[in-house]
Amino acid sequence: MLDKFKVLGLSENTLTALKRKGFEEPTYIQEQTIPLLLSSDLDIVGQAQTGTGKTAAFGLPLIEKLQERSKNIQVLILTPTRELALQVAEEINSLKGKKQLSIIAIYGGQSMDQQLRQLRKGVDIVVGTPGRIKDHLQRKSLNVKYVTYMILDEADEMLNMGFIEDVENILSYTNTEKRVLLFSATMPDRILRLAKKYMRDYKLIRSGEAQLTVNLTDQIYFEVAHSDKLEALCRIIDSESEFYGLVFCRTKIDVDNVSKKLSDRGYDTEGLHGDISQSQRERILKKFKDKRINVLIATDVAARGIDIINLSHVINYSLPQNPESYVHRIGRTGRAGKEGTAITFVTSDEYRKLIVIQRLTKTDIRKEKIPGVEDIINTKKTRIKNDIQGIINSSGGDEYKNFAKEFLVENDPVEILAAFIKNSFGDELNMRSYSKIREVSIDMKGTTRLFVARGKIDNMNPKKLVDMIKQIANVEPHKIKDVCIFEKFSFITVPFGEAEIILRAFKKDKNSKRPIIQRAKDRKSRHSG
Repeated sequence: MLDKFKVLGLSENTLTALKRKGFEEPTYIQEQTIPLLLSSDLDIVGQAQTGTGKTAAFGLPLIEKLQERSKNIQVLILTPTRELALQVAEEINSLKGKKQLSIIAIYGGQSMDQQLRQLRKGVDIVVGTPGRIKDHLQRKSLNVKYVTYMILDEADEMLNMGFIEDVENILSYTNTEKRVLLFSATMPDRILRLAKKYMRDYKLIRSGEAQLTVNLTDQIYFEVAHSDKLEALCRIIDSESEFYGLVFCRTKIDVDNVSKKLSDRGYDTEGLHGDISQSQRERILKKFKDKRINVLIATDVAARGIDIINLSHVINYSLPQNPESYVHRIGRTGRAGKEGTAITFVTSDEYRKLIVIQRLTKTDIRKEKIPGVEDIINTKKTRIKNDIQGIINSSGGDEYKNFAKEFLVENDPVEILAAFIKNSFGDELNMRSYSKIREVSIDMKGTTRLFVARGKIDNMNPKKLVDMIKQIANVEPHKIKDVCIFEKFSFITVPFGEAEIILRAFKKDKNSKRPIIQRAKDRKSRHSG
């Protein structure tokens, strides 16, 4: 069953650990990274999303190559968050099998004295956040001068969180002969410059996992008014037999509001954002992992490093700021070959952003209707019926049968069962407990105003402008409306979809420093000039 791992060059000890953990076959990033780490001296830059198995991709070959009971720290792994540091350390620990290696996680919020005691005992692999690692280096309680491997995990997130200068400072404490591995979901220029500055000959592995993650996730969106989002969220949760999901909000205020209102309605939920203390975070995450709560509300920053598998849903209560964040969010479901569902709430002012996300992620996010109250009640009735049938089919319950027979003598069976259902599930099956959701329809052909940096001074007239757009962007003339030509510029009105096509086609004029066509700043521009 582990033949595909075996051919990568892994030992029997490691294969046994993989079998114990239930691994069956390697992911793409593992297939590419493991042999390279085992059989070459190249540094590695790997582009891979969360949930694609990158920890095992670098952890397994490290376990194979490291010496047991070394006098010095052999590996330093930097992660952007405390949660990710703990998860990486736990994952490598679970994969080492019988190999005698010491792995610890070091992060802010944990006792410094405890960390000092662990370091004095001797450690092979240190996984930590940049801030706390830097603290130890300055105190000289951590010596990374002899590390043979330096790993930067989720480098783009360290960049987003302002840690890159700390990372460069930490790199200055290490030797020049080490191998450097850098993993990142995206590859902004700043990360590539970092790689060129601190890495020797390196191999770039683009796993293509962003698209894979999208493919494994059923993506839908609901058109909903902002004031109806909470009601829509409740309906989605109630329409699922086993909802276990992560709900993303844009701000910590939204997280607090949504989690409080859900709790008030009786849902098992908690909120997670930057103002939550480390001890609270760990308590909340443990509850979520143990499924004592089934709905976790979080901001993007607070959710960094959360690696919880088998989520049934990821819900974008608010759209993220960019397409990369969208892919990162929904990548938390649909893992290990299992399908998940990503749901996005879209208001009228967010529809344009949805189009951009669809275009850049090259995926289809289909429109669906919010579950109706009758459908939800029918789903609940089926669930209740199945639960009761399960109790009937299970052994036991004899002590209640005589009691039941007494009721049957004096009452009609249907009346008895109806009274039981009303008493036990009356509130749950009450249709009036759901508020009405207004019908919202975002016109797929809604229009937007575009500014054109050409006017009468450029010998432009309505026909010439329409013909130019037709020739360059291949947009049909009848879709271009309300053409206004002024002395030095012009305006047109086009549907949302065509606007995206036109903007892409007119990215840059060869003779101009700015695009010929841009979005108009406001509707007043219609009459300006």
